Amino acid sequence: MDSKVWRHAVSWLILALVVALPAIVLGGCGGGDGEDDPPGVDLQLTLTLIADGFLRPNYVTHAGDGTRRLFVTEQRGTIRIIENGQVLPGPFLDLSGIVINQSEAGLLSVAFHPDYERNGRFFVNFVSERSGRLTSYVSEFRVSAGDPNVADPGSERVVLQYDQPALNHNGGLLLFGPDRLLYIGTGDGGGVVARQNAQDLTDLLGKVLRIDVDSGNPYSIPPGNPFVGNQAARGEIYAYGFRNPWRFSIDATTRRIYLGDVGENAVEEINLVEAGGNYGWPILEGDVCFGGGNCDPSGTVLPIYQYSHNGVCSVTGGYVYRGARYPSLRGDYLFSDFCAGTIWRLRQTAGAWEAEAALHTGHQVTSFGEDWEGELYLVAIAGGVYRIDAEPVAP
Repeated sequence: MDSKVWRHAVSWLILALVVALPAIVLGGCGGGDGEDDPPGVDLQLTLTLIADGFLRPNYVTHAGDGTRRLFVTEQRGTIRIIENGQVLPGPFLDLSGIVINQSEAGLLSVAFHPDYERNGRFFVNFVSERSGRLTSYVSEFRVSAGDPNVADPGSERVVLQYDQPALNHNGGLLLFGPDRLLYIGTGDGGGVVARQNAQDLTDLLGKVLRIDVDSGNPYSIPPGNPFVGNQAARGEIYAYGFRNPWRFSIDATTRRIYLGDVGENAVEEINLVEAGGNYGWPILEGDVCFGGGNCDPSGTVLPIYQYSHNGVCSVTGGYVYRGARYPSLRGDYLFSDFCAGTIWRLRQTAGAWEAEAALHTGHQVTSFGEDWEGELYLVAIAGGVYRIDAEPVAP
């Protein structure tokens, strides 16, 4: 998400609402009551409202503990729980007293440890001034001993912190990979000067980081990280050259990392993240030299897909669908744009990546999420969490 996302948002929101309202239905949390669609059937995506009333929600995920709960982060600093289609009255965690809730800063995501059911550990990314400086924190908390729906606010262990130049381009996603390592997205920090952070291997901004939170104090650097042993680089860096990697995900089947990088004035990107890859910012925006003129793009990795600004403004990275309900969707990467509100299906065909508009949602989409069964969800900044469903298209 980006400070420029408000441009043209109202007009596109009204247009998208007109198109999308017939495709939005009400429903409860869980796998739904429809049968799987036969493979190969054309599908029309729909949205099923799971819960609403959230305040600027920006992420949804599950704990992997078998409880089928969904956890929703709100920018103001709270984590709420959806259980059996109902939003529990009290927050799971409330950091509103220390979180800076301005512009794009705030509580930005939560990630549950792969062994959360056993150890109760989870991690949050938030922006705060509690140290006297604008700082991003990656902190560990634990669930309380007496109530699985309430975290222990006194259990915080700061894992990683780094200065933020501004209240935008904070990145903020946390995600555990199948390697049990914690991946962290960081923006370049915003502003003209901060752009250069993305190419600076001694700086953590404008990067995807990877750390091991199960060893070291407070963490260790995985020996397989690409810059381990390089005295001119931070070992935490997994990939670099990003402007604002607001949302990314890891395909459960292929283990590919799909990342949406928010552009400046011209292009939005979808990238496949490789260890050690340089994704070009601010040398490139998409596949063109940033700001016009000439540049040297050698050594950079180009996006697998990009789109120009024409009623759009800020890519919202999504997920590859691997659920059981809709075989025809499997392998498609679903993503959106904050201003357009459209869900696109991206797939690779004969070596080429192609996207098609699948649903005009009528929402300003802040994030996608995935549940315990691989079904996907959409988060709207106006306060709703929706399950992405589909129905066969009549021949």
